[in-house]
Amino acid sequence: MVPSHRVGGPVLRMSPVGPTAVEPSRGGRDFGLLWGGAGLAVLGGRATAFAYPLVVLWATDSSGAAGLVGFALLLPHLLVQLPGGALVDRVDRRRLMTACGLGSALVAAGAAAALLSGAVWLPHLLVSAFLEGVFTVLYQLAERSAVPALVPPDRLPVALTRNEARTRAASVLGQPAGSALAGLGAGFPFVFALVAHLGSVVFLARIRGPLRSPADGAAPAAPASPRALAREVGEGLAWLWGQPFLRSVMVAVAVSNVLFQGLNLAVMAAVKDAGGAVATVGAITAMSGVGGLVGSLCGAWWMRRYGMRALVVGGLAAWTALMLPVAGTRDAVALGALFAGSGYVGGVFNVVVGVHLTRAAPDHLRGRANSVAMLVSSGAMAMGPPAAGFLLAAVGPARTILALGAAMGVTSAATALSRALRIEEPIPARPKGVEARSTS
Repeated sequence: MVPSHRVGGPVLRMSPVGPTAVEPSRGGRDFGLLWGGAGLAVLGGRATAFAYPLVVLWATDSSGAAGLVGFALLLPHLLVQLPGGALVDRVDRRRLMTACGLGSALVAAGAAAALLSGAVWLPHLLVSAFLEGVFTVLYQLAERSAVPALVPPDRLPVALTRNEARTRAASVLGQPAGSALAGLGAGFPFVFALVAHLGSVVFLARIRGPLRSPADGAAPAAPASPRALAREVGEGLAWLWGQPFLRSVMVAVAVSNVLFQGLNLAVMAAVKDAGGAVATVGAITAMSGVGGLVGSLCGAWWMRRYGMRALVVGGLAAWTALMLPVAGTRDAVALGALFAGSGYVGGVFNVVVGVHLTRAAPDHLRGRANSVAMLVSSGAMAMGPPAAGFLLAAVGPARTILALGAAMGVTSAATALSRALRIEEPIPARPKGVEARSTS
């Protein structure tokens, strides 16, 4: 272990990703505030993400309108990720997160006021859902990029494990909270979100230090032109393209996300055809969140025992083994167990990939690196339900699930045979082709 050196107050620890300044007296406290504030934001967001389509479906009796609102909520994940990553690397991250928290609170207040008055106007909810999606994407990018400024390098896996566990727990709690509150009144989930987002802003206001690693300098001024922003987005794309291991993993994750979105719809159709209730579907999908929570808490344990390649290939193979049996059962307990197992693998997977990405990317590119990774992994998710819908209409739930499982098996095999994953290179002090520079 390289000894620490006292330099003007902060402790400088040398690590595989370069020096990171962490002041012990504030690091744990500030990370706790960041973690708690983001947790409230995620909880509020999960509640309304479930409530938007639910409220519209119950008010209009139109599944098409409900799907449209869900699409508006997901669209920013496709449109905002890349420019959002460049923005995160350009501006003060705490101010950006505070603005997003206040923006989400304002959107929730507007939706709550309209719905509590009995007004369900689809264009208003479409705009509200889209804006909430924009604020969510920017908040998440800034929060993930800020974590390395608050924890020493050797504690990064633990910190990201806590973040993933927090997100999974919010998913487990947010969905039933949104549905239960919507049962009391259409506007109540949005009142809940309003309080949660305001709480997250209070947490952020109490953070004392900057949310940027000192080794990479302060954030530059905002870009002067769209051309400058486009150039910086291109730098993020070029960086990830130059990381063959991460590039291959992200493609596998993107395909898997599409397949799981299709699986969720196929299981809903299968339960409905078997005469099951809506609550049964909710219970089955909730088990995925429970499994994910447990898996995220175990992520650091798996990382200490196995390499990245083994965890990635093994995770994809496990997903294949868990997806195929779904086609042959309609028992809620069995389906819940299979979904819990898939969620567990996903929780481990997210921690492992998140640690690798965060360690590899330098601070001045971290927002853009995360935005590109999130775009690749989650931007295509919207294709899953419509693709599964066509298959369901043509061949029914069982064959659709078998087709999705076969596609997961092909993805697992292709990833295992990928040249980029056969040789796992250690993370250099600076990623190849990227020099540490001041962005002042």
